[in-house]
Amino acid sequence: MSKVLNGRSDVAPETRARIEEALQRSGYQRRRSQPQGTSPPLIDLVFHEIGSAWAMEIVRGVEEAASRAGVGVVLSTLGGRHSPEQGWMDRVLARRPVGVILVLSTLDPTQRHQLESRSIPFVVVDTDGETPADVATVGSNNWHGGLSATRHLLQLGHRRVAMASGPVDVLCSRARVDGFGSAHDELGVPVDPTLVRYENFTMEGGYRHGRALLTREDRPTAVFAGSDMQALGVLRAARELGLRVPEDLSLVGYDDLPLSAWVDPPLTTVHQPLHAMAATATRMVLEPSPTLGASLRRVDLATDLVVRSSTAPPPS
Repeated sequence: MSKVLNGRSDVAPETRARIEEALQRSGYQRRRSQPQGTSPPLIDLVFHEIGSAWAMEIVRGVEEAASRAGVGVVLSTLGGRHSPEQGWMDRVLARRPVGVILVLSTLDPTQRHQLESRSIPFVVVDTDGETPADVATVGSNNWHGGLSATRHLLQLGHRRVAMASGPVDVLCSRARVDGFGSAHDELGVPVDPTLVRYENFTMEGGYRHGRALLTREDRPTAVFAGSDMQALGVLRAARELGLRVPEDLSLVGYDDLPLSAWVDPPLTTVHQPLHAMAATATRMVLEPSPTLGASLRRVDLATDLVVRSSTAPPPS
């Protein structure tokens, strides 16, 4: 049993499953322990994938908040998966961190119990889907972000607005599309469903969106992209097709990454408080409060529209 409790990997899967099941039935809770010696306490920060400027903002936010508390950060990635394998869990349990932060990732019930039974708190940032009510989450108001971006374009006079969203199976993507639709309903403008596309949040995804949308005979006069990186891909596609932004095409991004103010033209975008999301998640694992109600364990921070030079009224 001690090998399972300490996250050792040299345990047969069927043996591990039997022991974890027995621990769950018994309600076992291991006393939370700190690393021995002079090593600092650790937070495990895990991404489904990493490499984007968006992910780097989250990393910086967690590292800054953890550093102020004298806590180190162990960074790992799941190679695009949204749920970790047991090998990752074994390494986490062997490190005995003071907390775990999962970004766009989720745990299955057994993995949850493995952390909970060892008193290791965890928080999900920008969850990829609906999580159980008792799982702490930190995100932003994606629906309002989609609403404010689309409302801005419609109020400028655009009537053919495309949505270049992220993956359809990711909650924040669907919430932004819902906000996009609500803005159309609010102003009484019908949505053309063929202008709503799902891809990934990368520049390559945005470029594919842009080529598909802007080569149509009835092309949109504005595009709302699901991320700033996607918006850069749309911008490249527009320029290859001889379209000027914002004279021929208005473009809105999402996230307000530092680079969005430096592209040409500076990008109108939805500010997502990535640093604040990361800092909030870090505080939640460093100062867990099991008495908090479910509403206080689900934090949605506000988003704001930042208007720059990439949007204008449609061409007459």
